Amino acid sequence: MFYQILFTFEINLSYLSPLINRRMTTSSSMVYNNDTICAPASPAGSGAIALLRLSGRDSLSIALRHFKPRLKSLSAETIESHKQYFGDFVDGERIIDEILLSYFKSPHSYTAEDVVEISCHGSVYVQQLIIEIFLSDGARMADAGEFTMRAFHNGRLDLSQAEGVADLIASRGKAAHQMALNQMRGGFSDKIKELRAELLDFTSLIELELDFAEEDVEFADREDFLNLVRKLKQELSSLINSFKLGNVIKHGIPVAIIGKPNAGKSTLLNALLNEERAIVSEIPGTTRDSIEDTIVIDGYTFRFIDTAGLRESNDKIESMGIERTYEKMEQARLILYVCDISRASKEDIEEVFEEFKKYMEDGDKHFIFVANKIDHLDETPHKLTGLLDCETVFISAKRKENIHLLASTLVEYVKGMNLDDNIIVNNSRHYEALKKSFEALAEVEQGFGNNIPTDLISVDIRSALHHLGTITGEITNDEVLGNIFGKFCIGK
Repeated sequence: MFYQILFTFEINLSYLSPLINRRMTTSSSMVYNNDTICAPASPAGSGAIALLRLSGRDSLSIALRHFKPRLKSLSAETIESHKQYFGDFVDGERIIDEILLSYFKSPHSYTAEDVVEISCHGSVYVQQLIIEIFLSDGARMADAGEFTMRAFHNGRLDLSQAEGVADLIASRGKAAHQMALNQMRGGFSDKIKELRAELLDFTSLIELELDFAEEDVEFADREDFLNLVRKLKQELSSLINSFKLGNVIKHGIPVAIIGKPNAGKSTLLNALLNEERAIVSEIPGTTRDSIEDTIVIDGYTFRFIDTAGLRESNDKIESMGIERTYEKMEQARLILYVCDISRASKEDIEEVFEEFKKYMEDGDKHFIFVANKIDHLDETPHKLTGLLDCETVFISAKRKENIHLLASTLVEYVKGMNLDDNIIVNNSRHYEALKKSFEALAEVEQGFGNNIPTDLISVDIRSALHHLGTITGEITNDEVLGNIFGKFCIGK
């Protein structure tokens, strides 16, 4: 999705310094025409460099009206696409800033329109001034996501790819980044289009039969069509089932830290986060509610949840916290059972394994036994030999011993998911559309089994096609587009 830029640097800009700060304001009305829009494409606030973007039919003429190149003259006829030019941004005789100007000629740009990007110094005052000049020359402020929306309307991206752009911007870890990049590059879209095309080929024959209903002819082989429906259902089911994983990766893999009071759960959370996030006390029941925090380890985002200690309690508040612990375990992808190994007996550990057996056998979860407080031991107790048949890590959370081994264990679990080789659904809108399409195909299969008339079956076929089409944007409406692109940042 990225375009190649041939950089033509004509002078070194490193000696320049920022100017004065000032806040920017933007408009919020959504407009879908082909007028010229402008916006900062870099984050709000001051910095070393800011990027301002123009897109639309007048973008080049507006930019050149205020650009004076340093070493040679430049015009709409002589400027080359996908190159950068150094010069001054001026307003009449007044020099505003020294800038780099890049031009991307339609349709070889992000929006498939003429696009100009200006790299200026990061002063908010300078950005504001340049934007105000663009507005006075006939451009208008872009709405949230309008550059990407134009890319969609101009066929540069389909709707699923456009949503992948937003996910890529928001990604905070390696797994989320890879998933968003695959979607933006069209992996998911290609799969949906392939499924829809297969169904459409047979649907055209079914529809043709309706035109010759009186002749009672069949153009579509019913057995072949049923086999196709079953195949599509299987593939849709696989995509639907991937949503649980995709949603987890997108928002951080939930890791529940559980165990009995004073096992060292809060100390472990603090050690993993490398900060005093949770209160640590020798008094049992200190943690009465779940505490959550997020950390990126080797590029993968984990959402750690410190929970109330598991025990019988007459304290109403503590009991509510313990109930919430079990709720968090249901939501978690990884479960770390923290045990004070210096005090645990063989019977205690066997009881743990029996109590949490269902989580250990759950294919969607991974259970890790964390043997804590090894600083109280001279060696691994012989009573544990052959007993710890689940993945086990021996640590001292207090001394931060072997915390890196535990972190590596978490990372290896994520790597084992084979994210690079699979299409994973992480968007709730796509998930709902896939489910509705699956349900429609189930109705088609059932209809053939019950000898339902072809004209009624065709209604469900059209429904399945419709819901698949909403994913890529082949079928959509302004309300849906406004909801999707309204969540983008300004300038993207």
